[in-house]
Amino acid sequence: MENLGALGAFVQAADARSFTVAGRRLGVSSSAVGKTIARLEGRLGVRLFHRSTRTVTLTPEGALFLERCRRIFCEIEAAELELAQTREAPRGKLRVSLPLVGMLMMPTLSAFMRAYPDIELDLDFTDRLVDVIDEGFDCVVRSAVATDSRLMTRAVGTFRHRIVGSSAYFAARGMPRRPRDLKVHACLQHRYATNGKLEAWPLRQLRNIDLPMTAVANTVEPLIYMVEQGLGIACLPDFAIRHQLDVGTLISVLDDYVDHEGTFRLLWPSSRHLSPKLRAFVDFMVENLLPA
Repeated sequence: MENLGALGAFVQAADARSFTVAGRRLGVSSSAVGKTIARLEGRLGVRLFHRSTRTVTLTPEGALFLERCRRIFCEIEAAELELAQTREAPRGKLRVSLPLVGMLMMPTLSAFMRAYPDIELDLDFTDRLVDVIDEGFDCVVRSAVATDSRLMTRAVGTFRHRIVGSSAYFAARGMPRRPRDLKVHACLQHRYATNGKLEAWPLRQLRNIDLPMTAVANTVEPLIYMVEQGLGIACLPDFAIRHQLDVGTLISVLDDYVDHEGTFRLLWPSSRHLSPKLRAFVDFMVENLLPA
């Protein structure tokens, strides 16, 4: 703290170009300011000011040191502001990018909006790889592994894929017992919107088996609807069909052959402190998005 006091006296004297004015601002005498600056110069081993009977001016070393001191005090001010904000109610706009499957996260997002009515959500649903910082997002939700060192990350929870169909469909077509049985079933498949490729069903023993394509969609919601209508079977993330599985409208098959587990993550710029609104969003999503 004594060192910070000396830096403060130096900055005040540099701004005022006067030990007298600096002392007046700090509530001490001009001689006290002069002695503090002299001790600081002695510790640094450089002269910070050219002194005359009427004014003081910065030396080149003093000008360089002043710039660094300003950064230090700006960081202190930012830290104080950050701590002060933690006591404030979360509010303001929060810009969030989510994958297309994020439409199925709307119940959780709606619950967040009810819990924090002063936060304005600006939601962008896309499967493309967004640049979190350059595009100005406060936070993104993704299942990919974070590789950008500029980002902080926190895992929300894990999910698995399930092969599902309706009871009416299985009553009519029978249940597949092994992956190769899928060759005679109506398979409803997902195509990635970003590259046009079909999403592979993560089943062991499925090599060299071309699944039928009864229907293809580039979002998950139509596939869920078609499965519920008994039009076929689909490979879907379990969080998207948790309710249907719980009430029995959809039935999971081939669970022992499924070989996949994914993790949803929240990512945000590491240079950005966790504001009350961002902290509230991160904590809420971690607790509620993929409950056990």
